[in-house]
Amino acid sequence: MKRPIATCRKQTMKAMFLTVLLTPPALAAYGADYFPPPESAGGWRALNCAEDIRRIAGMDPAKLDALKQWLLESDKRNFAAVVVRRGYVVLEVERGNSAKTDARRVASVSKAVCATVLAIAAEQSQHGVTPKTMRFDDPAFDFIPQAQPLSDPRKANITVKQLLNHTSGITPEATGAKNQGPWQHVLGHDGDPLTAKLAFDPGTKCGYSSFALYHASLVCENVTGKPYDQFAIETLFRPLGVEHWTFEVFEGGGPDGHVRYGRHPSHSMGMPARDLARIAYCLLRGGRWQDKQVVPRWFVDETAAPTHHVKEPELRFQRAAESFSHGWELPARLTDGRGVGIPQDARFKPGSGGQLIAFVPSLDLVIARQTGSSGSWDYEQYLRLACDAVVK
Repeated sequence: MKRPIATCRKQTMKAMFLTVLLTPPALAAYGADYFPPPESAGGWRALNCAEDIRRIAGMDPAKLDALKQWLLESDKRNFAAVVVRRGYVVLEVERGNSAKTDARRVASVSKAVCATVLAIAAEQSQHGVTPKTMRFDDPAFDFIPQAQPLSDPRKANITVKQLLNHTSGITPEATGAKNQGPWQHVLGHDGDPLTAKLAFDPGTKCGYSSFALYHASLVCENVTGKPYDQFAIETLFRPLGVEHWTFEVFEGGGPDGHVRYGRHPSHSMGMPARDLARIAYCLLRGGRWQDKQVVPRWFVDETAAPTHHVKEPELRFQRAAESFSHGWELPARLTDGRGVGIPQDARFKPGSGGQLIAFVPSLDLVIARQTGSSGSWDYEQYLRLACDAVVK
């Protein structure tokens, strides 16, 4: 939907007024200091006039139109997608899903969110405001009492970091194990060798693993003394103005499972596209939101590079192992041409079903897509086309 001509003129007048009043450094700071209010209070600012999109956001309107058409033709799923440049929504495409309110599952995009939440927990723990102190290099199972006795003694050597970068050896998806609870199954206590035994020694290979992130949500809970969902809402979602979310919850399982393992949220969650963009935008701004450091800066910096030393391709998807960091991925490091045209500093996280969250600091760019579905999709192309739409 396009705004009336009068609205576009008004928007352009405002931009010209700012350009006259502010020097280039001050104008840049004006954009950098913008943070959107919650959607119920107005939400993201948006540009709909082609002239304003080019002048204010520095995006090519024709290429954004082409991106919109590509999004609509890329699959038949219902979806909602947004592109944000310099704090402005410059493209929003909806088919059946609401970019503001549809909070169905976002699949593996949840992994990047979980890693981000766990970084907040680690930072808070260093300031003595949590029951336990934790760093990413600490043994992960020191913070998972539910896993005792360990089903494989090698689990004692797994670090928190390895849960996040898929080098833990815990039930990689290459084994064919289904990504589901209960906790008795996740922790390897139900006799299933796929979850009881590690697929490889920790740190020696890269095997994409949802089970490892299930463990990470328990680490967060036992470090902070709060269920993972509660801590994520209090420390990340609400400070950023996120208003809609859902969480997956696993039961204990087995005759005594409810008592022994309890009922806990996993890392898996759902969130609308506009709110996913808030998380990416926070990391784009170095973890800051307004005058508060919500996500620790060290975490944002570390996601810009691999957080392990594995060189062999990931076991299931055969993606370059060097593309995996703390829950986030580095698309420019992908091989077979998939990373071509994507800036080196880009971070993204794809999720089955064509879900995606990404931010590119060098371009001041954020994109997100939510479907609530499953299946493959051309994730890199979405990011590549959005980057290409930036006016050079």
